[in-house]
Amino acid sequence: MILSYRKGSRAERELIDYFSTRGFCVIRAAGSGVNSLSPDILVFKRGMQLGIEAKAIEKENLSIDREQFENLKRWEDISGINCYIGWRRNREPWVFVPLAVFKENEKTFGINWKNASGLGKKIEEFS
Repeated sequence: MILSYRKGSRAERELIDYFSTRGFCVIRAAGSGVNSLSPDILVFKRGMQLGIEAKAIEKENLSIDREQFENLKRWEDISGINCYIGWRRNREPWVFVPLAVFKENEKTFGINWKNASGLGKKIEEFS
């Protein structure tokens, strides 16, 4: 658990550094990694507003717990800020997947790496 928390925190810091060095205002959510009430980071630049839940997971499939996913969707609906799941695997670039393309399963919402790579945005698309 501690190792995955550290890996997740490192991924969040990587994104914070990327966006902040490109002129974005970035906020890391309080309780990030502990609760699932809001995205991990919020990113703003001249009318662009993003909520990003960062995931650094090596598996071929990414599954988001139903409660966390529904909280992100609710947060997106209430705030009007588009939320993405930012997914990175070792030696692979970040992919930002909109919530709408995840497939609903019994207990989770999921997507595989191939679909995420094809349907998601690359980090450069936000710069």
